[in-house]
Amino acid sequence: MVKEKSAGWNGISKLLLKRVLASLVVLFLMITFLFFLLRIAPGDPSQKFVSPDLSPRLAAMVRQSFDLNSSLLDQYKTFILNLSKGNFGISYTYQVPVIEVIGQFLPFTIIFSLICFVIQISCGFVLAKFVVKNINGPRDKIISKASLMVYAMPSFVIGVALILIFSVWLNIFPSSGLSSFDFSSYNFFQKIFDYVRHMVLPVITLSFGGIAVYYKYLRDNLEEVYNKSFVENLRAHGFEEKVITRKHVIPNAVSPLIAVAGVELGLLFGGALITEVIFALPGMGRLTVNAILSRDYPLVLGCTFVSGVLIIITNLAADLLKAKMDKRIVKGILN
Repeated sequence: MVKEKSAGWNGISKLLLKRVLASLVVLFLMITFLFFLLRIAPGDPSQKFVSPDLSPRLAAMVRQSFDLNSSLLDQYKTFILNLSKGNFGISYTYQVPVIEVIGQFLPFTIIFSLICFVIQISCGFVLAKFVVKNINGPRDKIISKASLMVYAMPSFVIGVALILIFSVWLNIFPSSGLSSFDFSSYNFFQKIFDYVRHMVLPVITLSFGGIAVYYKYLRDNLEEVYNKSFVENLRAHGFEEKVITRKHVIPNAVSPLIAVAGVELGLLFGGALITEVIFALPGMGRLTVNAILSRDYPLVLGCTFVSGVLIIITNLAADLLKAKMDKRIVKGILN
């Protein structure tokens, strides 16, 4: 027993080390690519801070304050050194440290993403369980075709359609923002209700595609597990269908979905770019887009780094959880 536990921990440790090293390499390459891509792009980001009336000497001082007089390689070395210290530099636009700007926008994206993630998993599971006992039946075909259409539909199309129907035509939900103009005059419960009203359309927009993905994976996994021979053996031994589904079918069907969930959650954490831009939400996605458009190099790199770290963390958590549920992964690492 002790040897088995020791082997299990060794396998998980090797898996964790392997994933961490691979993730660090990917993150390093991504940051390096973005750094050089942004720096060799045409245009001078310091120009928007320099008035035509300013002297060339003062303009040079502005460029020096942004470290733009150094060579590209020197800027890269400085950036890597600062990054190792957790210093992303000063945002050109906000004129404060990048980490402070990200700290203002990141909490919203995390909460927003977790809400959408829970809705995606829950709705996908409910729909898959609803049709699994009638595979290839009428409701299965209808839901499968509808999920395929939703998955193929771009999120900006869904968002614009929802705004047109529920904001313009029906005037039920707000079309943008996180709160109303007179939000400060509301009491506590009115503020909560106002937040909910503003978040309904963005949550639906961001959740639709994920629901279709989870439904398809769960539906196919449940069908595959139901056709396994061990399920027939359990039925032959007199086990109830509810017990078979709850204790044997669902755990085996959910395990392969963990990796997909880790990737999806990481992407959500990274920032729902289109959704946040369409609905003017104060999240990482909108911050990243604005930083790119304003050529705010430190902020773009800071947003990219934080998004990459969040994706790495969620994928690591998914890998460890999957290894915990499926002992064959640990055995494969050890062998």
